[in-house]
Amino acid sequence: MSETIFDKILSGEIPCHRVYEDEHVLAFLDIFPLSRGHLLVIPKERRAQLHELSDDAAAAIGRALPRLCRAVLAATGASAYNILQNNGSEAHQAVFHVHFHIIPRQGEAGLVIGWKPGQLANDEAEKLKSAIAGALEG
Repeated sequence: MSETIFDKILSGEIPCHRVYEDEHVLAFLDIFPLSRGHLLVIPKERRAQLHELSDDAAAAIGRALPRLCRAVLAATGASAYNILQNNGSEAHQAVFHVHFHIIPRQGEAGLVIGWKPGQLANDEAEKLKSAIAGALEG
């Protein structure tokens, strides 16, 4: 895995506006925010995509996210927010170190999503259900 800007932030080589830090997680203000209070939350474990994280690193992120969301809402006065997490360049991941965005929605500022839902046929649903359940067991 190539060194990323997040590695440089974690090492202290590049400064950031740290909001939260513990043994496993670092949260800081995004310097290119979509809205006021936009945070980036990263594991200290160096992995490119979410499925590569250890259970411990994933659990630490899971514990920190709700607490950070509450703090962003309280600090910004926003009443809505998005959590965004991308995996792979095809999914718009630009920095290949796992990271979550907490993006408060404030008026027109925030994340804009284009959603084009399809339909899931029952026979396809049954196949997918079995395949995913089987992968969980294996």
